[in-house]
Amino acid sequence: MHPLPHHYKVVTSGGPFGNLIAKGIDEDLPPIEINAPVQYGGPKNTWSPETLLPASLSSCLILTFDSVAEANHFHWHKIECQADGTLDRKDGVRYFVHFSLKTKLFVPPGTDKEKARRLLRKAEENCLITQSLKGSVELESEIIENQ
Repeated sequence: MHPLPHHYKVVTSGGPFGNLIAKGIDEDLPPIEINAPVQYGGPKNTWSPETLLPASLSSCLILTFDSVAEANHFHWHKIECQADGTLDRKDGVRYFVHFSLKTKLFVPPGTDKEKARRLLRKAEENCLITQSLKGSVELESEIIENQ
C-alpha cells in the first residue's frame, strides 16, 4: 500500500442533454457514462451516482474481504454481494439512510462457516466506503460449500 493520504481524481463532463462522461485522471481507467437515476427522470440503461454508491460499497466489501481472508489464510472460491441503498429524507435533507448488503460466499467443503462469517463482519467493519457513510450498513451472509 502507498503511504497515506491517497487522492483519487476523476473528471466528469457533459452538457444539458445526454449522459455525463467520467474519466479517471491519474489512472488508465475506461470512461463510464452517468446520468440521473430513473427515479429522477433518467434513463434505465445508465449508471447514476445513486447506483454507483451501492456498487462502491459492495465492491469495497469484496476487496476488503479478499485482504482479510488472505491475512487469515482462509480459502474461498467466489463471493457475490447485493447492495441495496435506501435514499430518504430526514430532517429536510435527502441522503442514504440505510444500506443492506447480502453476500453469498462460496467456500470449499468442510470450511469453518463461523470463521467465514467473522471474516465477512471484519471486512464490513474495515471497508473504507462503509466507514465513510452517514447511513447505517446491515450485513447478511450466506456461506455455501461447493467444489
